[in-house]
This record gives sequence, C-alpha cells and structure tokens, in this order.
Amino acid sequence: MNNVILVRHGETAGNAAQRYIGTTNEPLSQEGAAALRTRVYPRADRLFVSPLLRCVQTAAILYPAQPYEVVPDLRECDFGHFEGKNYIELADDERYAAWLASDGHMPFPNGESREGFALRATDAFAASLAKCGEGESAAFVVHGGTIMAILERFARPARAFYDWHVPNGNGFVVRVLHGGTLEVEGTLW
Repeated sequence: MNNVILVRHGETAGNAAQRYIGTTNEPLSQEGAAALRTRVYPRADRLFVSPLLRCVQTAAILYPAQPYEVVPDLRECDFGHFEGKNYIELADDERYAAWLASDGHMPFPNGESREGFALRATDAFAASLAKCGEGESAAFVVHGGTIMAILERFARPARAFYDWHVPNGNGFVVRVLHGGTLEVEGTLW
C-alpha cells in the first residue's frame, strides 16, 4: 500500500477570473504562488507533475530541489471553444447552454470529451503509480479536473466527478489499497 498526495496547482489569473483554463499554459499568479508558500505540504518519495507551467511552478514551490517526472497525459482537459472564457462570456453561447444541460457530459466544442480526458488522465495516473516501489509515497501536482477524474474512477466509496472538486493549492491524501482502489484519508486543509 502506498500513500499518495493529490495536489491541485496554485491559482492563476484565469482561475481567479473563473475562466476555463485547460490547455492554456498560464503561470501562477503572484497571489497563487504566495498562498502556496504559507502551508507545509506532506513529503513524498516520488513526484509526478503535469507538463503545464502552473503545475511545474507549483511543484517547484512545494517540493524544491526534488526531482520530478513530467507526465504529459496528466494535463488538464482541452476545453476547446470554451478555453480562456468564463461563464459570463459564454452566457449567450448555444453550445455552452447545451453543454451545461448535459451536466458536462457532452464533448467540449473543438475540445475533449470528459470521458476521453478522464481515461487519458487516469491511465497516466495508474501507470505512474506502477513505477513506485512497495511502500513508496507519491505526490501528483496536477489539475482540478485530473484529480476529479482520478477519484471518480478509483476512490471508494464512489462519488461523482464534480463531487471531488478541490480549490487551487488544496488536494487529497489517499491510500492505495490492493487492486488500485483509493481510500481518501482527507483533504490537505
């Protein structure tokens, strides 16, 4: 059994403006970086990071000088036409209304489907965990959507995708049980 820390990256300017920030390679805001420095995060033997700048910067703040592995498929969902926009800017968009009516199950116009994104991210998580030795702890510095996908697929008791939402800079401490099931021990804060 392994202990795993799932950390959502610190806040970016787009996050603060409630924009859909998926593939946009946005840096942490000054406020987001400063907030990360006010907390002590659990240590880990292995560190896996999304390739997007906001995650790489978060990992550098939380785990300075620790080597890490960039895992491309841990990146956030491609929000397609909604990328960089917020709900106010999309209020009159028929595609956005249809996506909302589907409870987020429709693919993003010119982007990924939630199912395709979730499969990509959870397969990358499982492959990364397989690299850990028995009893070795791991931290994943990733995106909110990535964490929601991982926990929806592997956590027991089961909860829906959006029930696992986590604020910037926060996350979950989980224990990997036999068979790959995750037991959530709690949030970081």
